[in-house]
Amino acid sequence: MARVSQEHLDARRRQILDGAARCFARDGFHGTSMQDVLKEVGLSAGAVYRYFSGKDDLIAAIAGEAVAGVRQAFERASRVDPPPTPDVLIGRVVRTLFAEGVDGGRGLDRRAYAGLIVQVWSEALRSDRLAATLIEAYGGLRTSWSELVGVYRERGVLTADVPDERVARMLIAAAQGFIVQMAMFGDPGPETMEDGLRGLMSMDVQKIS
Repeated sequence: MARVSQEHLDARRRQILDGAARCFARDGFHGTSMQDVLKEVGLSAGAVYRYFSGKDDLIAAIAGEAVAGVRQAFERASRVDPPPTPDVLIGRVVRTLFAEGVDGGRGLDRRAYAGLIVQVWSEALRSDRLAATLIEAYGGLRTSWSELVGVYRERGVLTADVPDERVARMLIAAAQGFIVQMAMFGDPGPETMEDGLRGLMSMDVQKIS
């Protein structure tokens, strides 16, 4: 029997994951059956179960990729010297994340991919396995972005007496909120968030107080 190459195995696994992602984006995790996935990818049950034990295994794999995508987008956007301002930084995160989501071959548009990410977050409320993955990823993001905020402070860009970790949480929340809005209300484009953050950053708070 001819030996199957690792490249072929990886391509088949990718085919299954991409097909499952399309099903989940279209019908939700709980509205999708394994039969739906088999039909989407055009493979036999045996071929799919060779790679994944069932729907929960598929969800976990897709969630892991989504989490990794978010984290990599954050880390890539922050590896610039000097660091960009928060509005530019968050805009780069969103552009990087959704460029990868669209170009990954899943056949999802930006809004559908955002919806898939939101489903992952929601599923973590009932799955200890997914919750552990997200908690670990979020901890890594907070650490990385707290270090970045520390750089802002060292360079005199950030003058408020607020702990770095709290500022980092707010930066992460801005990107997460934008993803939720995109999933629920459509894709306004990353420039919308960039402009909004830039507007907030321009406020003269002394005039308010």
